[in-house]
Amino acid sequence: MTLFDQAIVILQLLLAAFLATLIGWDREHRGQPAGLRTHILVAVGSCLFTALSTHAFQGDTGRVAAQVVVGIGFLGAGTIIQRKGQTNHLTTAASIWATAAVGMTVGVGAWLLALGATLIIWAVLVIIRRFSKSEAKEATAPSAEKLDNLQKP
Repeated sequence: MTLFDQAIVILQLLLAAFLATLIGWDREHRGQPAGLRTHILVAVGSCLFTALSTHAFQGDTGRVAAQVVVGIGFLGAGTIIQRKGQTNHLTTAASIWATAAVGMTVGVGAWLLALGATLIIWAVLVIIRRFSKSEAKEATAPSAEKLDNLQKP
């Protein structure tokens, strides 16, 4: 890779980090297991792997992309928790997966597409969250802390 190509990849990494910040901030703000730093690292790592594959492995770029997807699936699976028959943190796992796709998109140089995808992901996490079933249940169900306070004399 030329120095110019490497400088472009550094700009791509910075953009991937910025876009991941928009996604990861929501997860951090809501106290989810994979927050801001995780999302940034996922986007930067997937962007770097993708950029390397397009520059260094030009004959077989699909192999690297496939491995990134598999690796991110493993990471996302680690965030999913089952408690009392309920599955938790699926949205966080999906946001990690989507953030990796944003990083890969930046890595191939499709900056506008990555920005559009980030805005859609952010809208799902922040705006559509207000209309989801789980959010409605969460808003109406009393928290364990509230129940503990009610039981204290």
